[in-house]
Amino acid sequence: MINIIIKWLNRIKSYDLTIWVLVKLTDFLTLTKFDKQKKKNKKTKLFVKYRTQTLGFDVIKNAKSIGKGFWCGGFSSVTKNTVLKDYVNFNGMKVMGNGNCTIGSYFHSGIDCLIITQNHNYDKGSMIPYDKTYIYKDVIIEDFVWMGSKVTILPGTKIGEGAIIQAGAVVHGEIPPYAIIGGNPANIIKYRDIEHFKKLKNEGKFY
Repeated sequence: MINIIIKWLNRIKSYDLTIWVLVKLTDFLTLTKFDKQKKKNKKTKLFVKYRTQTLGFDVIKNAKSIGKGFWCGGFSSVTKNTVLKDYVNFNGMKVMGNGNCTIGSYFHSGIDCLIITQNHNYDKGSMIPYDKTYIYKDVIIEDFVWMGSKVTILPGTKIGEGAIIQAGAVVHGEIPPYAIIGGNPANIIKYRDIEHFKKLKNEGKFY
């Protein structure tokens, strides 16, 4: 049922109206289903399904590709040049720009995060402060990255496997694997326990 309604809502030009309808529909469906279900696991599956399809509606609609296990706990949006690997978790993510954005498996983010993949042409343009053209720079986030709330990722950034991004950080450049970074501009604070990380990875203990 929900899939049929989402297809119908795709034809609606008003994005705000679409989201409002989906939120109201999700509240109704989840509450109705929860009243009828007695087993907790069935309730959880329904909640995850409807919550992701509602809050991640724009992601599901626009992403170039989405791996298995995608979960969305806060309103999120991406571009058509966004690739999500397996078990990506959003809690309020916005990807902007026409550059490519690749997000690795088992990625987790806090609320109000922003990834930018393009910039105004301010240096070689024909007008100031910038002209009408854009410079596109890809963003790559590798597997097992944890990003805190209100983080901004600037164009051209590459974040290595297992890195942790402190809340409120503004990130640019290449971040080494396993680094814990924070600040504006973000700097390396320390590294996580790499041996322990690799041990858990080899044991397949992923969240």
